Amino acid sequence: MEELLSYILSVQTLVLVLVIFLLKSSIKFVPQNQAYVIERFGKYQSTKEAGLNFILPFIDRISADRSLKEQAVDVPEQSAITKDNISLHVDGVLYFRVLDPYKATYGVDDYVFAVTQLAQTTMRSELGKMELDKTFEERDVLNTNIVASINDAAGPWGIQVLRYEIKDIVPPQSVMEAMEAQMKAERVKRAQILESEGDRQAAINRAEGEKASVVLAAEADKEEQVLRAEGEAKAIVAVASAQAEALRQVGEAAATEEGQKAIQLDLASKAIEAKRAIAKESSVVLLPDGATEASAVVAQAMTIIQQMSKGS
Repeated sequence: MEELLSYILSVQTLVLVLVIFLLKSSIKFVPQNQAYVIERFGKYQSTKEAGLNFILPFIDRISADRSLKEQAVDVPEQSAITKDNISLHVDGVLYFRVLDPYKATYGVDDYVFAVTQLAQTTMRSELGKMELDKTFEERDVLNTNIVASINDAAGPWGIQVLRYEIKDIVPPQSVMEAMEAQMKAERVKRAQILESEGDRQAAINRAEGEKASVVLAAEADKEEQVLRAEGEAKAIVAVASAQAEALRQVGEAAATEEGQKAIQLDLASKAIEAKRAIAKESSVVLLPDGATEASAVVAQAMTIIQQMSKGS
């Protein structure tokens, strides 16, 4: 009896262990952003995504564990020839992810190796369409063309290439020396152009300054002449006004008896002075008849003044 109980206990324990093993084999927890490819009897059965999943023990098995995350693969350095027959050494980084685990498992043997080789061949092909200068200037265009070409070829593999970045483009040493010489010549050219522009601007500034100086000097001389002319005109007007005022006052004074006497005295004095001056200059003095005396001279002058007064 004890042997039977021991046998039954052993069987129960074995069954329990078997059940636990079967449950453990049938329950699969798939991590986030991963997928399990399940085969049944060696044939594709299903794709298990993140979460709790069940399979049949001893019948189903996990054929492949595919990561759905974005992956970065280093593309080894390789040689490429540009359109103008320049040999380059180029390397880069490829970013891609698995869209279809089934195609990534059964469409290609090793999708990482395949997409890396495809990136290399595509990069050589795209570089062969461009000249050396364009490879440096249009690197973004080159990257875009490489991504588009790889995606067209990698569609059956269930792979999507997100971007491709060229890390280094290394031309031959002779080409680098020529490029450095060209850049040096360009810098010298720009420096000479800037210097000539500076000289030209300086000459223009000097010419404009001289022109402005001449204009200012001419304007100053013009203003000086105008002011001088205005001053002379005012002086002439002032002198004429003074003379007119003097004549007016003389005329007013001459209309009186005292004025007549003063004029007679003044005329007599001037006549005497005139005869004295003539006598000094010449030993012979000619006098008109009746004009040997000062009174006669004064009388003649008064007669002339009276006639002028009547005529006015």
